[in-house]
Amino acid sequence: MKTIPKPLVLANQWTIVLSVVIALIAQSTWILLVPLISGLLSLLTGFHPIVAIVKRFLTKPINQYIQEDYGQLRFNQWLAVGFLTIACLSYLMNWMILFNMATIMVGVAAFLAIQGFCIGCLVRFQYQKWSYQRKKSSLQ
Repeated sequence: MKTIPKPLVLANQWTIVLSVVIALIAQSTWILLVPLISGLLSLLTGFHPIVAIVKRFLTKPINQYIQEDYGQLRFNQWLAVGFLTIACLSYLMNWMILFNMATIMVGVAAFLAIQGFCIGCLVRFQYQKWSYQRKKSSLQ
């Protein structure tokens, strides 16, 4: 099973939270490009610049940290990239209510994940449960 050390996951989450706070205070989207581009790069190429930088500062071997499930993190990254994209596009179209809503939603999700509650995990679990039940009922 592929995993990622928790400190690297936390670095990504804190980057999102701090970017969201700055974007909301400044009412500007430029800072959201940092987690958006990093997230897109990780999804499309497997290289995450923030994770690569933070990895250099880890003091223990990678396998000695608490590990997070790669599949779940990838799903969460798609959600974050989606909301960050909506935020950036809505800002460019001057739809400030949607910009604020999408920005707040991704920020709250990242902050709650730091606190230990993963909204993306709940969404993925419910989807998998629904998918399983649908498949099960179609076989009967």
